[in-house]
Amino acid sequence: EQEKYFAFLIPYHHKNFACVVLPSAGTGLRSVTSPVVECTGEVPLLSEVSFKGMEGSECSFTVVLIHVVLMLKSVSSEDINITDAVFDGVEVRVFEPPAKRDERLKRSVVYIHGGGWALASARTSLYNNLCRIMAESLNAVVVSVEYRLVPEVCFPEQFHDALRATKHFLQPDVLAEYSVDPSRIAISGDSAGGNLAAAVCQQLSKDEHLTIRPKLQALIYPVLQAFDFNTPSYQQNMNMPVLPRYVMINYWIDYFNGNYDLAHSLVINNHTALDVGQALSFRGRLNWTSLLPSSFKKNYKPVIQTTGKAEIIREIPALLDVRAVPLLAENETLQLQPKTYILTCENDVLRDDGAMYAKRLEHAGVEVTLDHFDDCFHGCMIFTIWPTDFSAGVQTRNSYIKWLDENL
Repeated sequence: EQEKYFAFLIPYHHKNFACVVLPSAGTGLRSVTSPVVECTGEVPLLSEVSFKGMEGSECSFTVVLIHVVLMLKSVSSEDINITDAVFDGVEVRVFEPPAKRDERLKRSVVYIHGGGWALASARTSLYNNLCRIMAESLNAVVVSVEYRLVPEVCFPEQFHDALRATKHFLQPDVLAEYSVDPSRIAISGDSAGGNLAAAVCQQLSKDEHLTIRPKLQALIYPVLQAFDFNTPSYQQNMNMPVLPRYVMINYWIDYFNGNYDLAHSLVINNHTALDVGQALSFRGRLNWTSLLPSSFKKNYKPVIQTTGKAEIIREIPALLDVRAVPLLAENETLQLQPKTYILTCENDVLRDDGAMYAKRLEHAGVEVTLDHFDDCFHGCMIFTIWPTDFSAGVQTRNSYIKWLDENL
């Protein structure tokens, strides 16, 4: 088979960088050692991009999400009706499979896309294709939420957008309009979208006025906490392509409209040191030494500072706000959560976020499926169309859809 090379356009600090990639076996990206060059073009095809050399490109793969692939043409389906709508002021894209004979109501998935609260869109090819395939495979109405992004808005507006759109859809008259069974609705998302899905699900579970709530939640390599940036997966994968640790920290800083000068203190957990009183009550909810299996912990040691910087929490109180960091929710909230699916990947700084949330939910009495992939990487599930048709993407997507099909 002819080898496929492509250029990823990487947004980083208001510049674009291109990275030439040859997929390898397994993760598809792990063994790549190609150079990073500054890119002056905005077209996805390698032959049409002009490059100039860049000195000191140690940063290598910053965020391979992917101005390039997002611009690729979607795979269309004549059978799925795709429409754009507005739910309580929030734009959504709705995917509706054709009606079948003698079928009265369909099941449904509210999907929230990833991208560090700053990138991607419900309308881009990657998420358009994922939601179309979900609608086809599940014979379900899929609502993809087009929440506003950084830098237009910061926390908590992304959360509010996702919550408003979901609550609007859960109204009986809206469900009836789309012929959706109110007892068969899931909320789902990947990465930052998984964060929003988990936070929205928690909020819905505490809303006494709601008559309809999700039956399931399905979280794909979700980002769930900013308390500890030295979990075993953060230590193990700190320089892993697609989502290195410093990039995830910068996403958090941007989400909270914070100052990049705080990044180093966050890396070493100065914001949650033992002398930071605001963080003490949360420490027991995120003790990875008891929440993670030994296969994840390996020989890594906790990084806990004795003295730190309490002013970081005063400057960014959202670091401990459960609407932003749902892993820190109290047990009483976790007990209210629906049946849950969490997908994690070994080559991902966020692996332990998902695994710890699964264990905390399990301790709270929630039925949880933790679906872990040893040979996959962060973001892989959306890479299922050429030129990024990775086996890791197809494998994870099929497992996710299979669980939804069996449980929704």
